[in-house]
This record gives sequence, structure tokens and C-alpha cells, in this order.
Amino acid sequence: MFLPTTKEEMTALGWHELDVILISGDSYIDSPYSGVTVIGKVLQKAGFRVGIIAQPDITSDVDISRLGEPTLFWGVTGGTVDSMVANYTATLRKRRSDDFTPGGENNRRPDRAVIAYTNLIKRFFKNSRPIVLGGIEASLRRVTHYDYWTDKLRAPVLFDSKADYILYGMAETSTVELARSFKEKKSPLSIRGLCYLAKSAPEGYIALPSYEECVTDHSAFTKMYHLFYQNNDPISAKGLAQQKGDRYFVQNPPALTLTQPQLDKIYSLTYERDQHPYYEKQGSVKTLETIRFSISTHRGCYGECNFCAIAVHEGRTVASRSEASILAEAEAFTKHPKFKGIINDLGGPTANMYAIECSKKLHNGACSDKRCLFPDICPVLKIDHNPQVDLLTKVRQIPGIKKVFVGSGIRYDMVLADKQNGLTYLKEIVAHHTSGQLKVAPEHADPYVLKMMGKPTVGSLLKFKKMFEKLTYEAGKDQYLTYYLIAAYPGSSDREMKQLKEFVTTKLHLTPEQVQVFTPTPSTYASVMYYTEKDPFTGETIFVEKNTARKVSQKELIAKPAATGTSKTESLRTPKPENGYANKSRPQRRPR
Repeated sequence: MFLPTTKEEMTALGWHELDVILISGDSYIDSPYSGVTVIGKVLQKAGFRVGIIAQPDITSDVDISRLGEPTLFWGVTGGTVDSMVANYTATLRKRRSDDFTPGGENNRRPDRAVIAYTNLIKRFFKNSRPIVLGGIEASLRRVTHYDYWTDKLRAPVLFDSKADYILYGMAETSTVELARSFKEKKSPLSIRGLCYLAKSAPEGYIALPSYEECVTDHSAFTKMYHLFYQNNDPISAKGLAQQKGDRYFVQNPPALTLTQPQLDKIYSLTYERDQHPYYEKQGSVKTLETIRFSISTHRGCYGECNFCAIAVHEGRTVASRSEASILAEAEAFTKHPKFKGIINDLGGPTANMYAIECSKKLHNGACSDKRCLFPDICPVLKIDHNPQVDLLTKVRQIPGIKKVFVGSGIRYDMVLADKQNGLTYLKEIVAHHTSGQLKVAPEHADPYVLKMMGKPTVGSLLKFKKMFEKLTYEAGKDQYLTYYLIAAYPGSSDREMKQLKEFVTTKLHLTPEQVQVFTPTPSTYASVMYYTEKDPFTGETIFVEKNTARKVSQKELIAKPAATGTSKTESLRTPKPENGYANKSRPQRRPR
């Protein structure tokens, strides 16, 4: 069933009031790919009465008052994508379209949505119930962060929004705990994954450099981010406190990574896999075409690309669903009246991280002095694609399923590192799960820029390309690799872009039609680089292109047609939703 969005729907359920009202910057899509939906369903399963108001008009009380006032709290999310990323291009132009808005026109999501929606609630509900921020926008702006759209550091969003709490990361368990604490009239301040403002820092919490120190000293901001990043693992993290003026922003340690049974339970909940009829009347949402019949196999990413927020938001530990859970979801598709036999995506932030995780990390937490995949793959991480091969084979053999695509993108260095089953996995992908193009993300070719990105060198890419093309030829397929590329990344000047152009022309034999200009999204190492113009790991000065026209010029250096090379082109896809209330983007889901 859908969660109620009107008084009439509440009455039909026998509800006269709601315990929790969730506000979202996206249209209401009842899908496990919608974080606000997942949180609503989890709360409902726990016995709470929950309603949703999607994309409320911030100029009146018509929408925000529709369901009355909750008895426990308001939950506010900007949506599946940070509202500033959703509303503006990397060159700061207003986006005309929005795949999460009915009708597709970008006219319903306000800038800085979590602040706008909090203000809306406070304007029409004086002295109301607590307001709790969640979702990627709040999660990634929870500490002092660089804001590209104003080109300055902004304080933790609790200060600007004047909301009461933030639940960051993947917040299903934290949200239920919070609701129970409010219902039982207990203090919520010890809940993992919770942030709040206080007059003093809790004992034993790590003191971050203050907001004022960060604003006046680049090195203080860099130190702050290191401490913030290093305390995101739920096993090893300490609580954090950051002062601004006479108050402290307090961040409790993260919520524990969900166990497989817990994750399976979330995906076993009933989802309509459709837009709510109330919003469907306003127009269809494009993103539903992709996510309606897609399956998320896991959460988290240990790729830790410096431009990506997934490690901060979903975590560096990959939590995978059971094979039985995934097969049950696929089988349920075959009974859906709109299912045509095609699963658009079976994957996660990076598809081939499913069921692969470091046993040491699971017991001790993520390493503080090294990464799983960069600069080289850690030997402790035992990469075995066999569970994925078994899963893919079983899903495509389910009666009623015609095709299963892997659209999330894969880490080619992990495929090469798996000497036992990597080739078998790629054969399976090539033969059965590629929809014409397979997505990979080299991002650049220059060694220095790749180092700044935290990406592998091009040697592994070329080996993978050769393997993919050989298997494609043997399978008699007409398939290609799609390459994600970034222009104007910190460390990349015209010289590095010309080197990238030379590489894609002579080695990859293509002329890309679309190249993404780098956007410094909040709470990433790349945004620290962009703001400080220094390598945060060495302190060395780096070149950062900040002139918009020259950023576009960098893009055009590689996007222009070359004198040689094939005519095969590539495209970048729309950001795709992730799971969890405090869930993606991430700004953009790309293979890590």
C-alpha cells in the first residue's frame, strides 16, 4: 500500500492523526530506491502512523498543512539528490528538467531544500514537534563544509536550518529508535547516527576545529575534514563536536551497518513500485522508468574516490543482501502487471562489490592508514566474483524474466584482480547482462590527476578493455564500453586534458560526446582540494581551475570531434536514487 498523502487516505486507514510526517524534495515514488519511502515503510512496520508530503509549495500552507501536525516529529529530506546539485549544472546554470518531479520540469524543488522545508514548517506550525533532517543533503552538510554555489564555507546545516536533529547515513534503525524515544518521552541524545546542537561538547567526544577557525585557516578546515572522515566507521568512530559561536554541533558515532537479515527485511516490505496517484495526476516522473524494475543488491562502497560522497554517506563497508532475498524480489517482479520481463539494473553503487568484503574490516572497522582499492588493491580483501555469477545466473533463469541488465557500472580493477573467477564473471556480463554498453569510470588518464581522484592507473583499464572486446567478439555481440570522464578536476589543466584527449583517441579509439565538468559536492576530499587548492594528504599546492569559461574549455578539449578515432559515442546518465532515508548521492551514482 501507499503511505497516505491526504486526509481522505488517513480516514480510509482509520487514522485521525499521524505520528510522523515526512517531507521530501522528490515526488512520492513508492519504491525501495526512494529513501523517504523506505523510512516511511520501516516506521510503519514498527507500528507508527506515517504520511508523506512530497515537494510542498513553500509559498503557502496548502501542502504543508494537508495532513495536520504529527504527534512525534517531522522528517525532512531534500530528496534523493542534494537540491543544489539537482537544480544547477557544474557551470552554475539552472537545470530545466528534474527526473524526480512530475512532468519533468524543474519547478518544484527549492534551493537548499532542507532549510526551505524546515522554515515552511516553522512558519505555519508554531512551537511544533521536533524537526529531524535526513537524506543526502542533510547528511553531507552536517559539519562545516565547502559550498560551491556560494563559494564559501557554510556552518553545519543545523545552524542554518534551525531544525532540531539530523539522522545521517543509512538511518532506518536510528529513525525507529528516535520515534520510540519520542513516544516514550525519553532523551534521544544517545542514539547512534544522531546529530544535535548543545551548549557544551559531550565528554570524550573529539573536538573538531571550530567553524570560525575553518573559515579563517585552510589548514584547520583540512584537519577538520580528516577527523570527520576518519570517524565515519561505525566500529571505530568516536563522537565529534564542533563549536560555532557559543554552541556546539554534536555528532554521535554512526549507526551500525545493517546485518544481512536486517537488510533483507527492509527489502521484503511491500512497495507499489509506482508514483502515488495524487502526484501521478500532476505528471509522470522519468526516473521511474529506470528504478521501477531494478534491484539493489548491496549498500556501501570501499572505492573511496575522492570526488564521491558514498563512503561518507552509505559507508565504506559493503552490506549485501542474501541471494534468497534478491531472488524473491526478482520473482515478485514477474507478478507485477507492468513488468515486461526486463530488469533494468541488478547492482549497487558498484555492481561487482556484491558479497565481497574484508573480514578484518568487519571486525575492526575500516583501516585508518590505507584504502581497500587505492593505490593498489589490498591483499587482505579477498575478491571472489563467484557469488555474483551464481546470483546473475539464477535471476536470469527465473520464468518470466527475459533480460537482466547490470547498469550500475563495475570496477574493472577488481575483475582483473580476481584470478579465479574474474574472467567467468565478465563472460557472464558480456553474454547476458550488457545493454549495448557497459559502464566503467576511468574518469581521467593523467597519473597525477588519477592520484588526486583516488583512481587506478590506465593500465588496468586497457587490460580490461582488451578482455571485454575479446569476449564480446567471441559472443558475437555488438557491445561497447561507456567511459565516464571528468574535466576541470583539481590538478587538471589544459595540458592534462590534452593528454586525456590523446589517450581516448589513440587508446580507447573513441570521441566522447559528453564529458562531465567537475562539481565539488559537500563532504568530499575533492571539495576540500577545490576550496584550499592544496593536496589534503601532502599539503602541496595544486592547480585548480575555478573560472567557469575555462572549465567549459577543458571539457571542449576532449569533447570536440577528433581527426581520427571511431564515431562511437558515449553518454552520461541521470543521477540514480539510492536507498535509505539519509540516502545518494550522492550527487551522482557512478561506478567507483
